[in-house]
Amino acid sequence: MKSRVIDGIEVELSSGNVFADLGLPNADKLKIKSGLVIEITKAMRRMRLTQQAAAERMGIAQPKVSAMLHGDFSNLSERKLMDCLNRLGYDIEIKVRPTTGPVGHLMLAFA
Repeated sequence: MKSRVIDGIEVELSSGNVFADLGLPNADKLKIKSGLVIEITKAMRRMRLTQQAAAERMGIAQPKVSAMLHGDFSNLSERKLMDCLNRLGYDIEIKVRPTTGPVGHLMLAFA
């Protein structure tokens, strides 16, 4: 990470991925999963679903919904999180294109 001095205070600049900034493995996947969980949370609030009602609609157990809402989504794959969003009324579009760099990257964009 790069740093910069602002008003006499050294500040670490983010790469745009907090998981990478923390040096966690699979940072790109964690960023994607956290973005999906944020959208699931928004959908649940918008629909005023309880954890139990959301669990039934998404096809997962209520304790997994609770864990997910508390930041533990390690037991859910990206595919399962996308399935949960589909079941909550979201369309998901995957776009593949050539990269300008030597290695491509994963990105999540919301409309």
